[in-house]
Amino acid sequence: MVLKQFPLPDVGEGLTEAEIVGWKVQAGENVTVNQVIVEIETAKASVELPCPWAGTIRELLAEPGQTVEVGTPIISIEMAGAEPEPEPVPEESSGKIGEESNGRIATLVGYGPRTSAAKRRPRKDRHGVTNGTPAGGTQAHAATSGPADDVTTTATIPAPAPPQVEELTGYVPLAKPPVRKLAKELGVDLRSLAGSGSGGVITREDVQSAAAPTTTPPTTPTATRTGDRERRVPIKGVRKATAQAMVDSAFTAPHVTEFLTVDVTPMMQLREQLKSDPAFQGVKITPLAFAAKAMCLAARRTPDVNATWDEEAGEIVYKDYVHLGVAAATPRGLVVPKVRDADRMSLRELAEALEQLTTTAREGKTAPADMVGGTITITNVGVFGVDTGTPIINPGESAILAFGAIRDMPWVVDGQVVPRKICQLALSFDHRVVDGQQGSQYLADVGALLANPSMAFTY
Repeated sequence: MVLKQFPLPDVGEGLTEAEIVGWKVQAGENVTVNQVIVEIETAKASVELPCPWAGTIRELLAEPGQTVEVGTPIISIEMAGAEPEPEPVPEESSGKIGEESNGRIATLVGYGPRTSAAKRRPRKDRHGVTNGTPAGGTQAHAATSGPADDVTTTATIPAPAPPQVEELTGYVPLAKPPVRKLAKELGVDLRSLAGSGSGGVITREDVQSAAAPTTTPPTTPTATRTGDRERRVPIKGVRKATAQAMVDSAFTAPHVTEFLTVDVTPMMQLREQLKSDPAFQGVKITPLAFAAKAMCLAARRTPDVNATWDEEAGEIVYKDYVHLGVAAATPRGLVVPKVRDADRMSLRELAEALEQLTTTAREGKTAPADMVGGTITITNVGVFGVDTGTPIINPGESAILAFGAIRDMPWVVDGQVVPRKICQLALSFDHRVVDGQQGSQYLADVGALLANPSMAFTY
């Protein structure tokens, strides 16, 4: 019998933690390879994790609502029988989740360690007795015979041998989340303990006993209420990530914001014409699509707004592509998914991409990989009836455009005051990368393209 622990993987790029939203399975249930077992929420998206093995769930090691660090076991799965020897596979090959390559198991993100038995130095339990078996064994001594996976006990007290634990990321002690939290608070290394619970599980008493000589268990803080008109919500997930990113950006990049009021009547007239064009049937052409297209075209003349300041390398990185970020308000908070290679798209393709991107974001299904690597961002504050604002640049980028509401307003045309479609634009840029002249030129170009779409032929 083999007991495997599945650690929380990094489903994005450098994510360190995620919240358990809800389990799709329960203890005692049989699962198959690639069956969805849990939904997690990272700082960037909500993700469903598939099971890498087939077997029976023994224990859920994390509770819904709990924030878990990457690499922490979240579920243990019991598998009957021994695993077959892996077939040699070329190094560059890849497989599905649960399959093996070169003796390694394919997980959600790459391959796990080799399936050969892990070797650890003997360690002593709390009584100073050398123990070469996994933590939690009831044996006073242990001797091996036959294959390395078989353990023969020589204890005088009869007790069933605990199932073998295949450790994916080194030795992982068995302990429930509250016990792990207590150990962290008391400064106790769970790896140094021999669990007294069933199957070698480390209990709260084990942790308190280990900490007793040097540490007194902390008192549980008492929650205080300030009345029925206040409530406190933990800062985590998207809100936590957004806050940290905005603080980092605001206090790292010197922001400059410029404003421009534009008569977009010609753009709105073209939009109406395209609605009846057979080539645009079935596509929702929004003012945002026109603004996004104008940003991509204008970046050709002012590539600085699409560049990145690399502090560590002491370089400005100019990019010959536009990965356009689109700020989207969702029930989980503000997210900024990217339209890859937006500068290579036609107006129709860009409109389709924007519609799909915003729909996916609002449903909370944007993949974490789709929210990194942007080069410039647009935020459509106009959908909320807001004229303009001073947007904060996304970390790693050099500019962001706020697209305001389009309103019927009086405008002077050929010396006459007439009603026109008016919109305000606000461009924030990193003054380390973009000079005032460059920022002004870019904003003027975007405005000119919206005021007269035929100008696109000149870019």
